[in-house]
Amino acid sequence: QVQLVESGGGSVQAGGSLRLSCVVSGGTFRSYAMGWFRQAPGKEREFVAAINLSNSSTYYVDSVKGRFAIFRDNAKNTLYLQMNNLKLEDTAAYYCAARAAYGLTYGTNEYDYWGQGTQVTVSL
Repeated sequence: QVQLVESGGGSVQAGGSLRLSCVVSGGTFRSYAMGWFRQAPGKEREFVAAINLSNSSTYYVDSVKGRFAIFRDNAKNTLYLQMNNLKLEDTAAYYCAARAAYGLTYGTNEYDYWGQGTQVTVSL
């Protein structure tokens, strides 16, 4: 059974940074394309970033380009999301997701496994 466990969320002031981690167990991490999504209260879950299984290609939603970076360590079965210059609108629960395929994608229904989420709260 594939499990994804996120960590690294917390409260931070606007302009600050956080690094989220997602550890994958029960499967072959290097065979999964990975993604980060987020969901704010009252809103639908939205795509944030994705990375292919070979760590050679990434994709971001426009609102986080230049501020967030997705990367993975296949030796540690871990996905990361480095978030810099955080803004109030980045406040949300952040979820990692795994897709048993090579290419990256931004569709929530194209991912096979999901974590439980970690909360990020940005304040003034």
